[in-house]
Amino acid sequence: MDAAFTAEQEGIRRTLREVLGRRCGPDRVKAAVRTADGYDRELWEQLSREIGLPGLAVPEEYGGVGCAPADLVLACEETGRALLPSPLLVAAVLAAPLVAALGGAGQRAALLPPLAGGGLTAALAVPGPALSAALGLTGDGAAGEVAGGGRAGGDQARRAADGAWRLYGEAAQVLDGHSADLLLVPAHAGGFARSRVLLFVVRAGAAGLVRVRQTALDETRPQAVVQLRDVEAEWLGEGDPFDGGGPGGPGAYGGPVCGALAAVGRTAAAVLAAEAAGAAGRVLERTVEYARTREQFGRPIGSFQAVKHRLADLYVQLQAARSAVCYAAWDPAQGGLALAQGLEALRLAAGEAIQLHGGIGFTWEHDAHLYFKRAAADELLFGPVHLLRAHAARQAGLFAPSAGPGRGPGPVPATPTTPTTPTTPTGKAAF
Repeated sequence: MDAAFTAEQEGIRRTLREVLGRRCGPDRVKAAVRTADGYDRELWEQLSREIGLPGLAVPEEYGGVGCAPADLVLACEETGRALLPSPLLVAAVLAAPLVAALGGAGQRAALLPPLAGGGLTAALAVPGPALSAALGLTGDGAAGEVAGGGRAGGDQARRAADGAWRLYGEAAQVLDGHSADLLLVPAHAGGFARSRVLLFVVRAGAAGLVRVRQTALDETRPQAVVQLRDVEAEWLGEGDPFDGGGPGGPGAYGGPVCGALAAVGRTAAAVLAAEAAGAAGRVLERTVEYARTREQFGRPIGSFQAVKHRLADLYVQLQAARSAVCYAAWDPAQGGLALAQGLEALRLAAGEAIQLHGGIGFTWEHDAHLYFKRAAADELLFGPVHLLRAHAARQAGLFAPSAGPGRGPGPVPATPTTPTTPTTPTGKAAF
């Protein structure tokens, strides 16, 4: 594994830092999240046009840059530093790979180029607070969690006599659900007996679609409640999902959709970990700057040993998170552990920033609270940390029960020994 960044990666990071440094300061972030869209459209268009940010990991044949997902992961460390409010996560990291994996040739040609160019935004509408499980971060992404409610509940799809699909149901906590041009909705189709989980595309202006923006802890990740009231939708796939023409063949209940979501979740975890590491790095930088200039008892507070130790501990946590992100960018299968490390580093850095800024740090208006809210909200949406690590441990087989008698080979128990009386070098008893 070569941990050194390429010239192209360094160029992307440098350009992003320059643009975001000018256009995405804390005051601009606060102003952008209070707009109807929840982000700065002009900045998003600039990032799409000049850097090709939403299309970094999209193949060139579909209008993307054609870089590897690792390049997108490393670029997102810079967006995390600035807490950039944008459709990048849901449109480029979640929606575009799902379209590429499950869509037909015509659907890929129609949807991927505008997604890569930033002119089209999308959101993933998973019912209930099950996004982390659906992406395979804290669970196995069972079909019931992906579409909600089991075969007889959750989001349901019905095919009319003319062949059109209609959707019914509701999804809460949909990231960017209020402003996205497209909604990707997993739903049960085929009734109870022939039920399968399929992924559908719903256009923003569809009749019967109701979207209500909710008050979110982290305003840089806006959320909405999406209600589907007999909404016309398009199945993301080719052929007929019930005659073997669809992905997975007949009898595959949720395998194709769940498998695609799990694959997307691995990259998403690495991206989120990079964002968390970038945010933790920035908040630590600002805290160190404050500790150098804020004086107490006639000297900077950063000169006190207790403060030095706390900042040093944060630095160690940050470097561990960055190392985990680099490894996850190289091997996305390690994204869950990297995300756990990144979220923990951000939570600790944001908490210490509030503490070390003193009285001013405890006011809601202080910029440190932007990072604190991001840390808390990301743990609620994609964690928490202990579940991320527990799921990674289960996947690695660390919690597998050891084999006992009659269960095959297992650990050999230690043979008990008879205690002996210790002796001295001369052979006499020691006591």
